[in-house]
Amino acid sequence: MSMLRSAFVGAVLSGALVAPVFVAAQTREAPAGATTPPEPPPPPPRPPVSGTGAATLQLPPLEAFKPLQVSPAAPAGARRAALMQGLDKVTTRTRRFPVAIGATVVFGTLRITASECMVNVPEAAPEAAAFVTIVDTRPGQPEQRLFSGWMFASAPALSALDNSVYDVWVVACATDAQAPAPSSTR
Repeated sequence: MSMLRSAFVGAVLSGALVAPVFVAAQTREAPAGATTPPEPPPPPPRPPVSGTGAATLQLPPLEAFKPLQVSPAAPAGARRAALMQGLDKVTTRTRRFPVAIGATVVFGTLRITASECMVNVPEAAPEAAAFVTIVDTRPGQPEQRLFSGWMFASAPALSALDNSVYDVWVVACATDAQAPAPSSTR
């Protein structure tokens, strides 16, 4: 799904997909003695994109984009962590657990490793993103990497792990007071 979304966004940005706009003409005749309102002026012409005839996409200025920054430093005795939530679909239990940056946590048969957790700058809308690697370690089967990439707290459906047995997503960036890993849900 994300590849399709990326292809669509890329096509829109390149000008390959442009929806035509049609204006319906009025075909009713005005009653006798009535005046017709003046026609609105035509819209201003839009410049084409390198010979394609498509309209250009106007992006907001670069200053409007607020970058993510590394989550704040943890106090003494604690570590920076990504706060994750997992759903075991077999038992229908959910668990919230911190995954310290650079550490691995076990959730059922999954090994979850957080490499980085970033938050939005204070003057922008709240956002948290974590780079997570999730490996399935079912007994008697070879390890299988299920997910490796950025998960965004504001869009869990966009970048969460959606497995036949487990769902895992990022909730926020937090600090971990050296807490033990969550107990297995199996």
